[in-house]
Amino acid sequence: MPEYGYFLSCEEFGPADLIEQARMAEQAGFRALWISDHYHPWNDAQGQSPFVWSVLGALSEAVSLPVETAVTCPTVRTHPAVIAQAAATTAVMTEGRFRLGVGSGEALNEHILGHVWPPASVRLEMLEESIQIMRRLFTGEEVSHHGTHYTVENARLYTVPDEPVPIDISGFGPAATALAARVGDGYITMMPDESMVEQFRKGGGGAKLVSGGTKVCYGTDRDEAIRTVHRLWANQFLPGELAQVLPSPSHFEQAQTLVTEDMVRDKAVCGDDVDEHVAALSAFADAGFDRIYVNQIGPDQRGFFDFYRTKVLPQLTQD
Repeated sequence: MPEYGYFLSCEEFGPADLIEQARMAEQAGFRALWISDHYHPWNDAQGQSPFVWSVLGALSEAVSLPVETAVTCPTVRTHPAVIAQAAATTAVMTEGRFRLGVGSGEALNEHILGHVWPPASVRLEMLEESIQIMRRLFTGEEVSHHGTHYTVENARLYTVPDEPVPIDISGFGPAATALAARVGDGYITMMPDESMVEQFRKGGGGAKLVSGGTKVCYGTDRDEAIRTVHRLWANQFLPGELAQVLPSPSHFEQAQTLVTEDMVRDKAVCGDDVDEHVAALSAFADAGFDRIYVNQIGPDQRGFFDFYRTKVLPQLTQD
């Protein structure tokens, strides 16, 4: 049976709210946490973007749930040697309950220092090299590396967990999924696509952890919930590679004018229909996912957690 977790959104909430949501998630019966790692929100309406590593430090004291970044890009904005130190420290603080979710990133967050935003094939090369560096550093040994994309000289992590930090790789297409199968400790994707899970498992992933996530908007007024999703998260309905290549929140705001409320109505889980919420998460279970995370869009967090604690999670976790 899959485990169900809560997905903390750094794009929509500040540090104090995220910590309180994590506490409510644990009390509601969720078994794990995801947390996004952004420099910018997708649009100004979301309105937040705290530094994830500071929030993770607070989470290590606030809750006992395992936690994972979903996902960190260790290639452009931050050098993999620095991410390795942050991840190792977080793993120590959480007593081994931390996994590092990584991906090839988005220009929205990664181009801020003025570097050229590489094509997808190069970003995957960079990601693979960064994983190699981080794994070597997690051993606590001194590392020097002179590679295609990165240089590390005489670097050693002195604060490391007893076991290396597991690195899960995000993939939304065949190339990234193949990389996850070949070098990842687990696989992350955001669609309940059985064929991608099968590619990962047959490509070398075997029985390793497969995690997925989705967003919903609980509320007693379905039309209001639809308007909330349209206002805050219309960006998630944009097609193709726009999410990876648009460089700023204002560009996403321009693009999401193409998304209508009717599109949200057709594609998003909104309202308080228990069966609809259960079906959305069960789709991931049916596709072979091991952990399934859900995020509540909008301000009614307490209502969401009460709803899931009393009505949704009991159906999902019954034998």
